[in-house]
Amino acid sequence: MHRYPKAISDLVSRLQRLPGVGPKTALRFAFALLRWMPENREGLARALAALAGGTTRCAICQNIAEADPCGICRDPKRDAATICVVSEPQDLAAIESTNAFAGRYHVLGGVLSPIDGITPEMLKIAELEKRLQATNPYSVRELILAMDPSIEGEATMLFLQNRFHPLVPTITRLARGLPLGSDLEYADAITLADALSGRREMR
Repeated sequence: MHRYPKAISDLVSRLQRLPGVGPKTALRFAFALLRWMPENREGLARALAALAGGTTRCAICQNIAEADPCGICRDPKRDAATICVVSEPQDLAAIESTNAFAGRYHVLGGVLSPIDGITPEMLKIAELEKRLQATNPYSVRELILAMDPSIEGEATMLFLQNRFHPLVPTITRLARGLPLGSDLEYADAITLADALSGRREMR
């Protein structure tokens, strides 16, 4: 097998850590970057370096933001009595793009997946429980569980419903307008808004 310079091999190795990026794709990315103008590569390097100092995790909703608390949690116009629980920050962004939700959020950081070794302790479930317990009884009136319509997403919603039913009077899920196995973040705004407005109570 042909041996590439160490700088390219190291870059390929790191690029392969990205989701869905295999050796051939990583190598193609590496050579594409090599063809960039130096100032463009330097700009990318600065953007990557700024990720650590330019982002933080909101201590309230666990979303990735520029400040703690994040803008949504600081906004007094948002309905604090309704919390939409999502698995990833991208899902939060997808729901925000619909302009159909005026409540607050909680980001779990993934979904339960025993096959992949992802347990409740590895997600931001305990933080959500503390958040609910810290408020006055039933001051949070509704939890909207907005997980991907996958086996893992369904299992996560069932777990959350069983765990938090004593703390919240109403727990709902999105309407079944999203195709099974699809990713919430890729749903178009109209479909997502319809799924949100047509949400139904979990019993």
